[in-house]
Amino acid sequence: MNNSKKVIPIKKVQSTKIKSKSKSTLIIIASGALVVIIALVLVIFKFSSGAETDFKAKVEKTANIPSIPKASNISNIVIPKSEITEIAKFYPAVVDGTKMEILAVKAPDGTIRTAMNTCQVCYDSGRGYYKQEGNELVCQNCRNRFKISQVEKIKGGCNPVPILEENKTDDGTNITISGNYLEQNKDLFSKWKT
Repeated sequence: MNNSKKVIPIKKVQSTKIKSKSKSTLIIIASGALVVIIALVLVIFKFSSGAETDFKAKVEKTANIPSIPKASNISNIVIPKSEITEIAKFYPAVVDGTKMEILAVKAPDGTIRTAMNTCQVCYDSGRGYYKQEGNELVCQNCRNRFKISQVEKIKGGCNPVPILEENKTDDGTNITISGNYLEQNKDLFSKWKT
């Protein structure tokens, strides 16, 4: 009979106790660091919230002041409706040195249609503008043909950029396209007819 008991070396027991103490110490340190970080965030938030409130108050005060529309030194384009026929008429404009052109034409249904004389796809080529051939407008870059009846009705793709009802004024005698609207769209003509 062998009465031997298993002997655990002392070093191993001490090592386990040390590791256990190290883990406990790390947990305590991490918890303390977390508490300090939370406290700092709360202090920073407390001091900055007053400044933020002041800023919000200033914004609310200025929000009640009516805005003054930006004055444009660019002339409106006024198109006398009596001039418009089935043959497209082109109205030039210059906005900050950029040459632009608006086209107006009477569609087969008798309505007057307006568009920018530049192509929504080819405008950047320098040749993305239209010339009328019969009952169609033809892009001078890609040669796409576009029916007069589609002017101002189709948006997107290779066709003249439409000037929709909300972007012009029709007083019964004249159609007016504002200088501000022209200014907003001048980039479409940045390489136009170059």
